[in-house]
Amino acid sequence: MSRLFPDVFRNPAIRASMIAIFTFGMAGAMTAPYRSVVGIRELGLSDGLYSTLTFASAAVNVVVSVLLGNLADRLGEYRSAMIGACVFGIVGYGMVYAFPDAAVFVVSALIPLPIYGALNSLLFANARAAMQGMNRSEMVTANSGVRAMISLSWVLIPGVTGLVLSGASSMLPAYLFAAISCLFCQGIILFALPKRAGTELAATHHLTYLGALRQVVSPRISAHVCGVALITSTLHLNDALLPLIATGAAHGALSDVGILVGIVALLEIVFIIVWSRIARKTGQMAALAAGSIVYAVFLGLLGFASEPWHLYALTLLAGIGAAAIISIPITYLQDLIADRPGLGSALISVNIFASAGIGALVFAAGTAVAGYSGTAVFSAVTGLSGITMLGFLRRRSVHRASAIGK
Repeated sequence: MSRLFPDVFRNPAIRASMIAIFTFGMAGAMTAPYRSVVGIRELGLSDGLYSTLTFASAAVNVVVSVLLGNLADRLGEYRSAMIGACVFGIVGYGMVYAFPDAAVFVVSALIPLPIYGALNSLLFANARAAMQGMNRSEMVTANSGVRAMISLSWVLIPGVTGLVLSGASSMLPAYLFAAISCLFCQGIILFALPKRAGTELAATHHLTYLGALRQVVSPRISAHVCGVALITSTLHLNDALLPLIATGAAHGALSDVGILVGIVALLEIVFIIVWSRIARKTGQMAALAAGSIVYAVFLGLLGFASEPWHLYALTLLAGIGAAAIISIPITYLQDLIADRPGLGSALISVNIFASAGIGALVFAAGTAVAGYSGTAVFSAVTGLSGITMLGFLRRRSVHRASAIGK
């Protein structure tokens, strides 16, 4: 049994963070598949306004994640910031359900929900702080377990939500369910998460909020984030390309898309743990490189899919590669600012924003030149360029360290 559940998961703070991030993932899994339906079809937003709103919301989330992460580092505890973020989630989702109006939807997407989204990086920061004294392999295992809980929520919740609302005339109740999920998350943080004295973890050297932002965008940090973002952008590209290829070149149905996504999410949960064990033996860079290559192969073959069974045959490669890409970069990014768990974990949000932007650019350029199938091949090249960039940065840092040593 201990082989299935490593000792790091016995840590109360890590275990509570895993449960809390599952409920955090529930809120997103309940609403994300129906967000455009609610905003555009039910509340009347234009396509352009919805797209702009999505970008602005992501930008706000990045800034808030950095500021809250820095604040939590200064306080030396993450519980207070997480409690506040949960309140914004309850309010943000609840106001859309209670007051279904386009203006309310816009306000919710611009203020309370991006603040609630910062809870993702705060939960990883709290888990990272609980890892003090652990070796690198234990940290990778713990982060992989926490990340797997988000995948688990996406395996279980979208289908259940769709089933519950299958006969409903509106998808707005999904926002009520999400508000209740935030309430559960609040309860876990309040009653299950161990309290820590602020002096235990407080950063010895405080950064101003502008100083924290400057550190995040400094050349040393941003270069590594850019490399990781190139790799993780392939996940965003697949999200856009898979439905289009499945219902186009592969001659499948929309129902196939849902089944394929569910299969891959289930495989991710299994292989996240497998990759954590591989990373313990080979190192996280080697594991990330291997996972990126597997996912690049998947994307390249996706571009040649012409039958539904081709897509189903590719789910194994997709699950193996995606598991590495969604789990290993968490520890990599946190290590970039290792002495500040809150600020280091905020890089997760920065990476999500940057990778989404890169994915959008590659998708626009690729589809204009080579169609959906050709863009899948371009996506594979994008991921490989990211791991190449990280390898170059690593070699440069090794050479610099050896030169200093001499």
